[in-house]
Amino acid sequence: MTRVLILTASYGSGHNAAARSLAAGFEREGADVTVVDHFRELVHPVFDRASRALYHALLRRAPALWGLAYSLGDWMASDSSLTLGVTHLGTRRLAALLERLAPDVAVTVHATPAAAISSLARLGHRVPPHTTVVTDFVAHSQWIARHADRYCVAADEVRHEFIARGIPADRIVVTGVPVRAEFAEPAAAAAAREARGLSPDTPVVLAMAGSQGALGRLPDVVHALQAMRRPLQGLIVVGHDEGLRAALARLTDGTMISTFGYTDDVRGLMAAADLLVTKAGGMTLAEAMAAETPLLLYGSLPGQERHNERFAARAGIALVARRRSELGPLLEWALGEPELLERLRTRMRRLSRPDATRRIVSAVLERGVPAR
Repeated sequence: MTRVLILTASYGSGHNAAARSLAAGFEREGADVTVVDHFRELVHPVFDRASRALYHALLRRAPALWGLAYSLGDWMASDSSLTLGVTHLGTRRLAALLERLAPDVAVTVHATPAAAISSLARLGHRVPPHTTVVTDFVAHSQWIARHADRYCVAADEVRHEFIARGIPADRIVVTGVPVRAEFAEPAAAAAAREARGLSPDTPVVLAMAGSQGALGRLPDVVHALQAMRRPLQGLIVVGHDEGLRAALARLTDGTMISTFGYTDDVRGLMAAADLLVTKAGGMTLAEAMAAETPLLLYGSLPGQERHNERFAARAGIALVARRRSELGPLLEWALGEPELLERLRTRMRRLSRPDATRRIVSAVLERGVPAR
C-alpha cells in the first residue's frame, strides 16, 4: 500500500478543499493517506490562529497592503533570507514527521510546506518524491520550491510561466486544480432548478464570495440584482458569515433573491445558474469551469485573486467588473445575450479539467500523465 502524505494550510478554503479531494482520490486507488495542516500541526496552533486572523484582517481592512506583500513575495525566491524564515517554519517537526511516517510520496497544496520540504532536501535530509499542486491560475515565486520533483498546474499558460522562471518543462504537468468528485459528473440545469424550487423560465444568478463572505462585495451584487429591469432569480451564498447572512436576508426579504449561509451544495447551485458572480478564488474558478457556469468576476482581492481574474479574462471564460458602476450594465448585457453566455461556456469546455484529481493522483503514482 502506497503511503501518501498531503501537506495543506488553512488560509482560505481552497487549499484544504484541494487536500480533501486529493485524499479521496488517493484512497480510491488504495493508498494510505495522511493529511497534515502545516501551520497548525507542524508550527504551532497559536501561530496558526494568529497568522490566519492577521491574514483575514488584512484582506478585510487593508487589501492593498496584502496585494503589496504578494507582489513583494514574487520578487524573491521562496528560500530567500528576505522571507525572514517564514518559509522554513515547521521544518524540524516536518523532518520528524517524515521520519516517523516514512511516506512513499509527499504532496503539497500550499506554498509554505512545499518550500519546507525543499529546504529539508537542500540540507541533506531524506525526503520522499515531492509533488506540489498549485491551486491558483498563476505562477508565483513562493510556489517555486527548487527541490520539488513535480509541479501540477492549472493550465498551459501557468506551465509556460513556470518554464519562463527556470523550471524544467519535464517537471511541470498540466492537470487542472483538484475539485470535488461531483464536479466530474454532468448535471442537468432543469433538474437542478426543479430540485431547488426555481422557475425554469426565469434567469438564475448565483453570487458567492468564498467561505468568508465578508471578504467579497456581496451587498453590491444584491443591490445590482434588485435594480435589474428584467425578471430574475438570485441565489446569494455568504459562507460562514452569519452577520452578513442576516443583513442580506433582511435586504432580500419578499423578493426573488434568496440568501444562504455555508452550503455543500455548490455543484447543484452552479448547475442551476445561468451566471455566477464571484471573486476570483482559484478553487471557485476551477469549480465554475468544471460546471461550465459562465462567470462575472467582481470584488476580487489584490494578490492571487487579481492574477486569477486576469487569467480568466484573457482565456475568455469570464466577464470582469472592476467597479461597482460596471456591475449592473454587465449583468444586463450577460443575461440579455444568450450567445455571449454560450461563448463563455464553450471556452470553459475547452479549458476545464474536471478530472484534475484523477490526473494528479495518476501523476504522483507515476502512471504516465502527459505534460500537456
